[in-house]
Amino acid sequence: MAEQEANCLTAFPAGEQTVWADVSPFLGTVCRELEVGELIHGENFNLFEAMSALEIMDPKMDSGMTSCGYNSVEEAIGSGAAPIKLHLLQTIDVMDHLLACEATWHKGHSLAQTVFTCLYLLNLERTSPNSLLHAYCKVTRVTCNLIRSFVSQSRTHEEEDFFTMAFGLPLKGEGDDKCLSILNAVDETVARQLRACKNSVTRKKIADDYESLQPDPDLEEGYCKAVLSRLRFRKSFYHALTYMGKPQGRGLEMAHKHIVSGLSELARIRESSDFLSSISSRACKGEFDDRTTASGQEAVGFDASINSRLLSPTPPRSINILSWKMAIDYFEKLLQDLDRICLLPLNPTIEEALQFAVDFQKSQPDLVSRSQLQLLIVQDGKLFGRDLLSDVICRAMKMPHLANNRDFQRNDSVIQLGRLILNLLRILCTNIAYQHRKLGKSLQEWDALLHQGLWMRQMKSWAEEQTCWIACRFLMLGFELELYSPSEYCMIYWYVEHVLMTLFHYKVFKERSATENEHERMPLSVDPSKKKGKKKRGKEAEKEIRLSPDILLLQCCIHLSKGLTWMLAALSNDHKFVNCPTIFNTEQERFVQTFELLQKSQVPEPLSYFQFKQSTSYINLASLPTQMQFDYFEAAQKDLKKLRHCFPKDSERLHEIQQLEHVAEKNRIALNVIHFAGQAGCFPRVSFEFSHHPLFAVAVIKRS
Repeated sequence: MAEQEANCLTAFPAGEQTVWADVSPFLGTVCRELEVGELIHGENFNLFEAMSALEIMDPKMDSGMTSCGYNSVEEAIGSGAAPIKLHLLQTIDVMDHLLACEATWHKGHSLAQTVFTCLYLLNLERTSPNSLLHAYCKVTRVTCNLIRSFVSQSRTHEEEDFFTMAFGLPLKGEGDDKCLSILNAVDETVARQLRACKNSVTRKKIADDYESLQPDPDLEEGYCKAVLSRLRFRKSFYHALTYMGKPQGRGLEMAHKHIVSGLSELARIRESSDFLSSISSRACKGEFDDRTTASGQEAVGFDASINSRLLSPTPPRSINILSWKMAIDYFEKLLQDLDRICLLPLNPTIEEALQFAVDFQKSQPDLVSRSQLQLLIVQDGKLFGRDLLSDVICRAMKMPHLANNRDFQRNDSVIQLGRLILNLLRILCTNIAYQHRKLGKSLQEWDALLHQGLWMRQMKSWAEEQTCWIACRFLMLGFELELYSPSEYCMIYWYVEHVLMTLFHYKVFKERSATENEHERMPLSVDPSKKKGKKKRGKEAEKEIRLSPDILLLQCCIHLSKGLTWMLAALSNDHKFVNCPTIFNTEQERFVQTFELLQKSQVPEPLSYFQFKQSTSYINLASLPTQMQFDYFEAAQKDLKKLRHCFPKDSERLHEIQQLEHVAEKNRIALNVIHFAGQAGCFPRVSFEFSHHPLFAVAVIKRS
């Protein structure tokens, strides 16, 4: 007891004015009297300090309590936690666990808690005697640094997306530029060993000619395949990222080749699982559902708490390393998403670039691929790093003759419009939640530009068209984020139909203006042999008025929105819609809250709650026969049938058309069922689900 008191006194050195008092009896008395939730505090301890205080001794709140294990890398290495001489299976386990850690880092956790829990990476130079381990760890570190650089440059991430802080960890080292030469040397050695194993004649002479990777000759071929697939995947992945980072998309073709190679190597890594798990089953038995290695064994050379002192003193994040299978699945999807970017044409219009970004989000890509997409599209303030925004705007307005006009390029409105376009492209590469918030703010910026006035009538019309497109995207994202309750579907589709119709008119106007401009620029002298067909001009004019496939697809969405608005209004007014009423706010308040940002914009024209009620309050199931004289779902089906042949090579667009056809067909059948059930005096109860399309609901009918 005396020794403890002496230690306490030396731990807190006393000054001249220090007066020590023994508070042990007081604390003992208080502990017996305090109830749960009570605490002792001084007079200067207020609510603000209580909110920022941490509860000590609780592992969930006190990061110091979780610092079990080694205090430093040197201590861990000295205790033998990271041996250099490893069995080949142990080396493969390190590779697999490191891959799982890297995938976990991509999912939003920190480098200190994932990749750099590997003790070998924290002191990479000491792995030099083990050439296989050294090459793999070195290229992994270089790849992580490359990805971190790409993500930081794109600035499309939030903390929950990706953690770019390095915490002073050794992400760079001497000789990183030679990582591929080291990897290639090891690859060549293992490949030579594999060729020797496959040759039955020379198999017995392996020990004489080559240094075996492990002592059992019967397992040599399987081990060589497992190692080679992992080395070559790392090489292909690194090459793909490097080529995709080249300016102006010059390396996309080569990146595509390496991505295809990487996908094939991932397939071989999967195949090696049976071989490795069969070997490890001799030593360990059981199922490995959450295993981070293909063999199912725990990898050596990792310590989850080794970097705890580098982290902030806040409570540590709870982290679970992805399983080996989930890591393989993640990298497979990542390469597929990167491959889609490589196949993007480098000379699209701005509308095509915007639509590609929207379509790319449908596969729910992770941040790494979204960052690559943004860095490809937006480079040095230009589209794909080569097209001036003024030229892009000229092509979008169907006025290419203005491309070299200096006055047009230097106009303040054109410059500001170009900045808004670049900002819009960056927004579309973010996650959809962040995208929804930023699009709402972007609407105000576009509206402010329209209020300032633009240089040309065509420019103003095109800017208004883009504003409508942003408003439509803003509303549609609400369905993907599940921001709307079923009671709001009717007003949402009613407003979506208004926005789509406004966008439709702008697109048709632009097409007709472009056609008129082409006729004006045609030469006046005409070949006499071509003067015969004055009667054919009427048919040619009809062809010009025909809608383009993109505008026709937009018209189909308008028909579906109108049909769903009418159906939802009729069911709601007759109380046949399965819906949970809200008690916290009225329908008018929800209308104002949902469309608040759209009400502040002059384009599309704002609509009021009174207009919504006026256009939907009279609709009911009794008026169904008169409303069915023009079936919006049937009209959508007819247009969608025409569109099947308009996108022969676009599989994604064809899939969307098929989805929309299902929505139109299911809802048309539902209308007929509701109609005939009403005539029989038995109205079914109807609910809506998004089983066929993420944006357009399908009616589900149940007996009441």
